[in-house]
Amino acid sequence: MALLTAARGSGAASAASEFPPIAEYAFLSDCERTALVAADGSVEWMCLPRADSPSVFGRLLDRSAGFFRFGPPHTHVPTQRRYLPGTLVLETTWYTTTGWMFVRDALVMGPWAGDARLPDHRRPPNDFTAHGMLVRTATCIEGQVDIGLDCMPLFDYGQTSGLWSYAGDDYGLATCRADGQPELTLRSNMRLGLGGARAIARTTLRPGDVVYAALDWGHPDLAVGTVDEAQRELAGTIGAWRDWIKPAHMPDHPWRPYLERSALTLKGLSYAPSGAIMAASTTSLPEAPGGERNWDYRFTWIRDSAFMLSALFELGFDWEAFQYFEFMMDAVAGGPLQIMYGIDAERDLTERTLDHLSGYAGSRPVRVGNGAYNQRQHDVWGMAMEAVQLHFGRSSEIGPVAWKMVIALVENALKVWQDPDRGIWEIRGDPLHFTVSKVMCWVAADRGATLAAGRADDKLAAKWRLAADKIHADVCANGVDDRGVFVQHYGAQALDASALLIPIMGFLPPDDDRVRATVLAIADELTTDGLVLRYRADKTDDGLTGTEGTFTICSFWLVSALAIIGETDRATALCAKLLSLASPLQLYAEEIEAASGRHLGNFPQAFTHLALIDAVLRVIASGRTGP
Repeated sequence: MALLTAARGSGAASAASEFPPIAEYAFLSDCERTALVAADGSVEWMCLPRADSPSVFGRLLDRSAGFFRFGPPHTHVPTQRRYLPGTLVLETTWYTTTGWMFVRDALVMGPWAGDARLPDHRRPPNDFTAHGMLVRTATCIEGQVDIGLDCMPLFDYGQTSGLWSYAGDDYGLATCRADGQPELTLRSNMRLGLGGARAIARTTLRPGDVVYAALDWGHPDLAVGTVDEAQRELAGTIGAWRDWIKPAHMPDHPWRPYLERSALTLKGLSYAPSGAIMAASTTSLPEAPGGERNWDYRFTWIRDSAFMLSALFELGFDWEAFQYFEFMMDAVAGGPLQIMYGIDAERDLTERTLDHLSGYAGSRPVRVGNGAYNQRQHDVWGMAMEAVQLHFGRSSEIGPVAWKMVIALVENALKVWQDPDRGIWEIRGDPLHFTVSKVMCWVAADRGATLAAGRADDKLAAKWRLAADKIHADVCANGVDDRGVFVQHYGAQALDASALLIPIMGFLPPDDDRVRATVLAIADELTTDGLVLRYRADKTDDGLTGTEGTFTICSFWLVSALAIIGETDRATALCAKLLSLASPLQLYAEEIEAASGRHLGNFPQAFTHLALIDAVLRVIASGRTGP
């Protein structure tokens, strides 16, 4: 397995640290918190009690920030890793010099058995809810195999050590406590040895032997105390995921597994108590190793809303779409519209740095919070209105409260569309007149006019249609270069991948010469080895230094745009290439380094999986089965 090497701290360090490639991590979720598991069996990222809380296992961002390994002590490269089909239950098969075993890992879920309303839930629980427990089992299938457990939680992003102590009459139950931190309980049929912040165990398995380790936090009524109970928890979790995916509308096509995995990943990135869906499970995985482009993505972006609802509706997940839309309405009702919110609709996402952490592969700073939350980004109005139209186009008529919100969204778009902003990519340089920001203001007015006409509000429909026409004319006059190609911002010559939204959002028809010229220009001039950049960093003042990889969402947008303009062969070939670059477990980070195929940025990335769903469905609809 390839490894990245980085020094701790900003200068030369006394010891090198090894970081697994981002694509090698497996993603676990119970729809309240998430975990990333390295190929060697170490949980290297998990935050408690929520996915956006401080980490308990933070080795992902510093090799000294806590981990939980469960695997053979002297073997670190498994024979195979896979998700059990239709689930987020990880199975890792190990071969050692003496035998074979497999390990299964899951953040477990089970049927909701309660009746009382849950105080921390904005939405009613689904049929299956989180049990607040990580369950790990190891089963020997041939020969004999040593299995080791090594659990060292370090709370608050690696800043606070806990203290393990026995909590029962034998060696199979221990608790880890630290002031002001979640209390952890570890149960196992292995004999646990305790030493300060560390719990360890080791035993030898023979065919048919099974050991388990169950780590829980604050749910003693759901505790696992035997192998049978651990296996029942895993079986219940397998059933929960398969019951959820079962009704999905999936085409019978060779690319169906990518759609299934993307749907499961999006569900895993959801926060069930509110209906929110996080942009990613992580913070500060770098867009360029060693660089400063490291951001916290454990929030929900309004810009994702339209793509999220479209994907959920297309795949038949109407209930999840309803929950996400209701979360969006809760967030919007809390005050002026922001570009992003916390996963329980928090508005203050103040950014700070964690200077004690080395960062992944030496990439500093590590950030928590996101300073872009109060930026002016005018695309948000159009994305929100596209989501509104998608929702009410499939559900019911708009009530008075929702209609008041629609009016506010459209009128705000009309108020600001002529002003500069930070753009869809949240640049930290000076505000500019970004072309696609204005296109999305047109989307707000256009969708608003359509909805008003549907309510027989002719006066408002005419007003908004006139405004939409004015924005449309302005963009076509000022956002196009002398080649007839839409540019990044008014007065520029630079390309921007966000212009692919012009055909996707229906700003112009597919046969318009400017649309075709723009899509082909991006395909030919804004790509590296066929993969799409957001923009050329040397031609855009984004307020940052360094470079970045190709943005995978933009590459999938190009697939969709090529399919829209009838370039089916190119769309199919690019889609096949992108699918071939998925991680071994069919997950995607935010970016891909074109030359190497290395995944970069936060992981797994919801926006990428959303774009994949749209692109794959468009290519399948074109009738092509492969390149």
